[in-house]
Amino acid sequence: MSQVSPVVVTCSGAVGIIELARPEKFNCLSLSVHAAIEAAIDGFEKPGSGVCAILIRSQGKHFCTGADLDEVKSLRADPARLKHFISYGHSVLKRLERSDLPVVAACQGLTLAGGSELMLACDIIFAARDARFGDQHAQFGLIPGWGGSQRIPRIVGLRRGLDLFFSARWIDAATAEQWGLVNYVVEPEKLHEEALAYCTKIATRSRIGMASMKGLARQGLEGSSEVGLQLEEDLASAALLDDDVSEGLAAFEARRTPVFKA
Repeated sequence: MSQVSPVVVTCSGAVGIIELARPEKFNCLSLSVHAAIEAAIDGFEKPGSGVCAILIRSQGKHFCTGADLDEVKSLRADPARLKHFISYGHSVLKRLERSDLPVVAACQGLTLAGGSELMLACDIIFAARDARFGDQHAQFGLIPGWGGSQRIPRIVGLRRGLDLFFSARWIDAATAEQWGLVNYVVEPEKLHEEALAYCTKIATRSRIGMASMKGLARQGLEGSSEVGLQLEEDLASAALLDDDVSEGLAAFEARRTPVFKA
């Protein structure tokens, strides 16, 4: 009997879709899930793939409630394999964060612990109005293992981040939006539709231009504003000579919608 894939990978026009497909396990993250996500990124990033944006979504009631604890328990007897489990998860989430493509997540139900860490590695977040977010590690004597300790405080601030860590409480979508943890809050029945519509829209932008802006924004956060400004200055002149800029300027003058190369 063939094994069912834990992730379904499809395309809708220029949008590559990564869909977590383990609703019976609340879409928990395992080595096989991370491997499937990485393979999807590899395919979407290939020249000529036609993909200009990535959407991550989930089947079932919840986006993702964390790591697959059955797998974690089985690995605790082998420290080297356990280390690989953590390191590989880190590398895959970094791939999302550093991808040239914009990455959008659509979160319903619960997004907790490792699920929160997956969400945090994405660029834009859609949340269902009844969604809940939190970091559950402290409740079970654990600590974040896939970047949550670094990404949450950078997004919501140190005190809010520490509160989420220490209290292990859940916050609702409205609070998550207020804190800047999510970008858009939509009705649950419209979540996937609106997230896909957003991705479809940004997929019409210049792929090179979006990659440059994402890279500048994320690299700038790693250093001083002066370093970030210099990065922008160094890149901007060369970027203005790109073919997509020629198309954008021609479209502006002709009052038409630009058509960028994929």
